[in-house]
Amino acid sequence: MVSVQDRERAIAAAHAAAARVVDPEIPALSIADLGVLREVRLGADGVIEIDITPTYSGCPAMRMIALEVEAAVEAAGLGRPRVNLVLAPAWTTDWITPEGRAALRRSGIAPPVAGGGRRALFGADETVACPRCGATATEKLSEFGSTACKALWRCRTCGEPFDYFKCH
Repeated sequence: MVSVQDRERAIAAAHAAAARVVDPEIPALSIADLGVLREVRLGADGVIEIDITPTYSGCPAMRMIALEVEAAVEAAGLGRPRVNLVLAPAWTTDWITPEGRAALRRSGIAPPVAGGGRRALFGADETVACPRCGATATEKLSEFGSTACKALWRCRTCGEPFDYFKCH
C-alpha cells in the first residue's frame, strides 16, 4: 500500500514535470501558465492521470502537448501517465496566469484583455495595448494571426504589427 505522503509526492512531481511543458505554438509559455494543465491526480490503479483542456476544440497543438506531457512525466521516473483531453468546462483566456500574460508580452504577443470575451461576442473590439511600446492606439488588421487563436494587430504609435491572443 502506498502512503498518503508518497501519493502526494508523486502527484506534486507529476504536476511539476507537466507544468514545464511549453506550448508548441508559443514556446515562451508553459501549459500551466496558459491554463491548459487542469488537474493531476493518482488513479485508483496507481497511474498518474493528467487532464488538459484545449484553448479551442480544434487546436492542432493538443496532440503534441499530450505527447510532451507523457514524455515529461516518464522522464521524471513516474511511469507513463494517462493524459485526458477535457472539453468542459471550456478553456477561457481568464485561465492564463499573470506570469503567462507577462511571458506573452515579452514574446511580442499582446495578452487577452481580462474578461473581454463577452464584449467580443457582440462585435465590440477591445482596447489592445501594444506589447512593444504599451500604446493603446492600435488597430486590428486581420481576425487571423500566426495561429487560429491569435489576431493580427498594428500599433499606430510605433508602427509595429503584433499578434493579439484572442479572448475566449
